[in-house]
Amino acid sequence: MYDFAIIGGGIVGLSTGMALGQRYPDAKILVLEKEDRWAFHQTGNNSGVIHSGVYYKPGSFKAKFCRDGCQSMVDFCQKHNIPHEVCGKVIIATEEKELPLLENLFQRGLQNGIPVRRITGEEVLEYEPHVSAIAGIHVQTTGIADYKKVCQKYADLIREQGGDLRLSTKVLRIVKTAKGQMLETSQGEFETRFVINCAGLHSDRVAKLNNVDPQAKIVPFRGEYYELVPEKRHLVKGLIYPVPNPDFPFLGVHFTRMIDGTVHAGPNAVLSLKREGYHKTDIDLRDFAEVMTYPGFWKLAAKHYDEGIKEIIRSFSKAAFVASLQRLIPEVRSEDVIPTHAGVRAQALMHDGKLVDDFLIVEGEHSIHVCNAPSPAATSSLEIGKAVVERVPAPDHLKPAFV
Repeated sequence: MYDFAIIGGGIVGLSTGMALGQRYPDAKILVLEKEDRWAFHQTGNNSGVIHSGVYYKPGSFKAKFCRDGCQSMVDFCQKHNIPHEVCGKVIIATEEKELPLLENLFQRGLQNGIPVRRITGEEVLEYEPHVSAIAGIHVQTTGIADYKKVCQKYADLIREQGGDLRLSTKVLRIVKTAKGQMLETSQGEFETRFVINCAGLHSDRVAKLNNVDPQAKIVPFRGEYYELVPEKRHLVKGLIYPVPNPDFPFLGVHFTRMIDGTVHAGPNAVLSLKREGYHKTDIDLRDFAEVMTYPGFWKLAAKHYDEGIKEIIRSFSKAAFVASLQRLIPEVRSEDVIPTHAGVRAQALMHDGKLVDDFLIVEGEHSIHVCNAPSPAATSSLEIGKAVVERVPAPDHLKPAFV
């Protein structure tokens, strides 16, 4: 009998397991992951950015967790010698019509307690000499990290705390028992008093296995990236972002210097026809049918069809993709970029077509379900883990290490 069973071995599931072990040192903790390694999906394919929290609605989970997580992630990386760098980033306006949006973003950063600074087009060049900008914002707390190594350290710490970590173990059914819940998996049965669902791309399905309706469906969006060829990496010193469309859930095509020195350009965001579809040809009939028959998707598509068409064009046209990069760095040419890995964002979408724009944590009977944790979940993972543990009812038989 386990006290807590966590479904999902990405960065949120592992951070939650670590936080549980710190809060309840004597607890029997189980972490189940269906893949053969940790951080296989969203975490292992993200941009590696430690976000500052400048974009998010003041007072939201994203704003608070990201702002606090930006610092706690840097502290964690420093403590455990995990590769990271607080390199800062610039958000730039390339047209006059973007200036009001840039100012709104600056004010939001101030509201969220982020150290942001307005900079002129000339000052932008001091940070990024090759960009074309008429104005910008400098965000000094933004950084980059190796999140796969962060996850491995989380897992190591859970194991040191006495936790039981199981890879290649897919949850098939969840059955209520007299003392808690039985998890029927591909590797046998596990009984637990409490379930915590951190299943990412499948979090809505796992919630329903537990008879919990999150009131939203996961719709997968593939983020397609190119990377600069080695001899052109000098064009980017750190992180270069455009002013995002405030009505669209993605931040726009940008440049990111990764912790290994490579420079990624993207993402281009398109609907994935498979929840784990990292290639254009990937399709899963169940996943595809669920999206196509979901009214919320068609309401979203009707609202953002113009942006959606642009994304689709960039997906199939390298020239269109490069043109979007040239808005930021005019020197970039088609031969300067080559395709690289893609990621899939697990975005929760409500029945009325509205995107869930905050982290979504749903409570059930003897269970908690993290049903929307896309970016900036990696940055915020330590804070999300602590927040989930604070919602867990204190077990009578376990003495907390702190209150």
